[in-house]
Amino acid sequence: MTEDFYIGTYTKRISRGIYRVSLDTKTPKLTDCEWLASAGSPTYIAKAAEKRLYVINKKETDGQTQGGLIIYDVSEEKPRAIQQVLEHGASPAYVAVDEDRQLVYTANYHKGLVDVYAIADDGTLTETDEVHDDDPVGPAPEQADGAHPHFANLTPDKRLVVCDLGTDKVYIYDVSAAGKLTPVSQVALPAGYGPRHIVFDDKKGVAYLVGELSSNVATLDYDAAAGKLTVKQISHTIPDDWTAHNGSAAIRLSQDGRFVYVSNRGHNSITVFAADDEGKLTTVQRISTEGDFPRDFNLNADESCLIVVNQNSDNATLYTRDATSGKLTMVQKDFMVPEGVCVVPVK
Repeated sequence: MTEDFYIGTYTKRISRGIYRVSLDTKTPKLTDCEWLASAGSPTYIAKAAEKRLYVINKKETDGQTQGGLIIYDVSEEKPRAIQQVLEHGASPAYVAVDEDRQLVYTANYHKGLVDVYAIADDGTLTETDEVHDDDPVGPAPEQADGAHPHFANLTPDKRLVVCDLGTDKVYIYDVSAAGKLTPVSQVALPAGYGPRHIVFDDKKGVAYLVGELSSNVATLDYDAAAGKLTVKQISHTIPDDWTAHNGSAAIRLSQDGRFVYVSNRGHNSITVFAADDEGKLTTVQRISTEGDFPRDFNLNADESCLIVVNQNSDNATLYTRDATSGKLTMVQKDFMVPEGVCVVPVK
C-alpha cells in the first residue's frame, strides 16, 4: 500500500516550493520526492475537504516582502492556484482550516497577529477578523520584541486556541459563524517557556503544549465547559545534561492517546512520552532524526510509521512504530527532501 504526503519547505536555498513524497507501507520505504507546486517558503500547509490546499506564501517584489497565503485546487493531478492573499511584511507561521464554519486561521509570528478568513464557495478567502495580544512578554531574547503567536487551531469543542511564544501564554477564543473572535480565557506558562504548538486528548480532557524556548512539554487540564486550561505537569524533552542550543518544535499524539511525540531542533531527536490515564507523561525514548533541524514530522494512517523532515540537512527519515511501547525504529535515512518543514498526509 502507498500513502502520499505533502511536504512544505523553506525556499532559501534549493527548494522550489511544495513537494509530494510516497510511503510504501509494506516495505516500508519512502519513494518519489516529486515537486508539486511553486510557493515562496510554504512552511505550513492546511488541507481542506474540498480538495484545496491553504499554503503559507512569501513574495519578494522590488525589494519589498509580502506575506500571506496561496490557495491551490488539488482536485486534479496538477495543482491549480486560485488565489493569493498577500499583505506587506512577513508571512504567517501557521495555517488551519475550520471545516464546520468554513474559516481559515493564520498565526503570524513576526507581526504578532492572528487572522481569520471566510472561505467562499470557490475556495477563495475574505478576511473577517484580526487580533493582537498586548500582554507583557517573556524574558528570553526571542520574546523581547513582542507577541509571537505560533499556532492557531481548534480545540475539540471548536473554540480557537492560540499559542503565543512571546507572551508565554495560551489563549482561547469563541468563534462566531461570521468568523469573529471573542476572548474566553488565557493560561500563563512559566517565564521563558515559549509556547509553540498544542494537541488535545478529548477523552482524557487534557492538552499537551510544547515549549520551543524551554524544551518542555506541559500537560494541561482542559475544562471544556469553561473553555479554560490549567497546567498540571511539565516534562523536559531533552536530556538534563544537554547544554547546546535546542528548540522543540512539532508535537503529535497517537490516536489511542497513549503516546506523545516531540521533535527537537539542536538535539536533533524525537522524544517519545507515554501518557497515563490522567495525561501525565513519562519519557520512554529519545531517538536521533539522522539529520539537522527536524522542524516537523507526522504519523501515517495506521500509525505504523513516522516520517520526519530535517530542514538544514535536506533529508527525511523514516521509522517504524511499536504500538505497544510507542518506541520508534529507524528504517530509512538520507532520503532527499529539500529544506523540509511540514509533513501533511494527502488523504
